[in-house]
Amino acid sequence: MVTVKSTSTIVPSKPTPGGILQLSETDQRMQWTHAPLICIYKTTSDNNEKITTLETLKDSLSRALVPYYPLAGRLRWIHGGRLELHCNAKGAQLLEAYSEAKLDELGDFAPTEAIEDLVPKVDYSSPIEDWPLMLVQVTRFSCGGLCVGTAMSHTMVDGWSAANFFNAWAKLARGDELEENEMPFHDRTILRSSEPLLPPRFEHIEFTKPPLLLGHTDASVEQLKETCATILKVTKEQVEGLRNKANEIPHQDMEMVVTRPYSRYEATASHLWRCICKARASDNSQPTRVSLGVDIRSRLKPSLPVGYFGNTVLQTVTSPCVHGDLLSKPLSYAAGKLREAIERMTDEYIRSALDFIASQEDVSALRNNFHIRAYTKTPKFLGNPNVSIGSWINLPFYGMDYGWGKPIYVGPGLLNDDGKSFIMSSPAADGSLLIALRLQTEYMDSLKKLFYEDMPW
Repeated sequence: MVTVKSTSTIVPSKPTPGGILQLSETDQRMQWTHAPLICIYKTTSDNNEKITTLETLKDSLSRALVPYYPLAGRLRWIHGGRLELHCNAKGAQLLEAYSEAKLDELGDFAPTEAIEDLVPKVDYSSPIEDWPLMLVQVTRFSCGGLCVGTAMSHTMVDGWSAANFFNAWAKLARGDELEENEMPFHDRTILRSSEPLLPPRFEHIEFTKPPLLLGHTDASVEQLKETCATILKVTKEQVEGLRNKANEIPHQDMEMVVTRPYSRYEATASHLWRCICKARASDNSQPTRVSLGVDIRSRLKPSLPVGYFGNTVLQTVTSPCVHGDLLSKPLSYAAGKLREAIERMTDEYIRSALDFIASQEDVSALRNNFHIRAYTKTPKFLGNPNVSIGSWINLPFYGMDYGWGKPIYVGPGLLNDDGKSFIMSSPAADGSLLIALRLQTEYMDSLKKLFYEDMPW
């Protein structure tokens, strides 16, 4: 049981630029809801006296909102289901909360209902102009532990931008100052479409509807099924075993050209995809696809400026394949499907995707076709027979030290889609990984068994 003790509005500590900030095409196609994140801190009696006070957190957040002033603004609907940002310094929201529970009672911090209580809620029934773009809930536990739960507008930020903001805020909370090279870059027009608008130059299968279960004309039955969340732990040795297995190219497939070895993400994600399909036990001719996000910062020519603040992730999907091929062929087949989807995202392809988004009279349908990573209870169903596998492996979340040490765990505060998952670095920073996953309850036990049984050692 979490009790909210106080709620404060935190505005920038100095005057900030006003007016309208134009959003990019990549911002427009993100969900307009908030992305929930939890950061868990374990404090001891030795450093209890040094714990950053709530007032210090408020003060440092106020200072952080000066360079990151868009987060203190408010969104507004415009034409075609699009949004624009009003930089009006209305501020972020910070809640102080308390829980009688102990951190140990939360287990491995899988995004269950108990974890959802640690993330601030947004009243989506109110006008969008009233929604804070960033909400923070600081929950103290009876054992002395802390959780900094955040909800940030996904229209405003992706994982990298969020991590950069949190690390800047934490640095200020510790009493340090931000360097010039740590300042965010706010001109999002560099990720707008062509002028004049060009027709898309590629097929863009990422904007097409995902496969349905064979024999079904919609996903209404699947959407009603009960789901549950879990955390899968993958040791460094298991990760290396998966990489080795993925990089074994059978003799009959020697014509496959792999320019570099499959990565930790590609190997682990392909194993997870296969195991989920195996657990769902569908017909061999059942189509399935994976959706994943690709960071385009360095894929564009020229690359985006360092410190670009906004959404720089575009969704891509694997090309058509069926369960039979996925499960009968070696792991390199699944890894190759993921690699193909990632490598598709060239500068030319990305520019074409931006033009495709801009060419839509209404972007709402594109937005709904994206796996929701936020607080809404009725997401468009994109689960069985499909999977979404995001990568947080390289996100610098474990640098977020507000004055009481680095977090012992950072992860999603909610997963609300069947087949939705994130592959994350573990706090041990030893090469091991964690996978946060939500799956239909009837398949979860089978998935866990298969995931470790089929793991190479």
